[in-house]
Amino acid sequence: MATVRLSAWVHGRVQGVGFRWWTRSQALALGLVGFAQNKPDGRVHVVAEGDQDKCDALLAALRSGQTPGKVDLVTETWEAPRGDLVGFGER
Repeated sequence: MATVRLSAWVHGRVQGVGFRWWTRSQALALGLVGFAQNKPDGRVHVVAEGDQDKCDALLAALRSGQTPGKVDLVTETWEAPRGDLVGFGER
């Protein structure tokens, strides 16, 4: 299975609603490492590394409509894994 690095930018009402905690719980359940970080412009930046299918599942969860708050848009980029992440944190 290919290992990848997902970088997702989540737009909407996603700060102050438990979104990062929810994202962390989803990622840990999938066995991913990375972080969810609030950005000054109101977005949340999600970075996750792991198997392609697990990262796809996290991306689908971010777009599912079942998140805390209200997600308006999720944009993503894919990269080669860097191997510099441990656990899944909230920043």
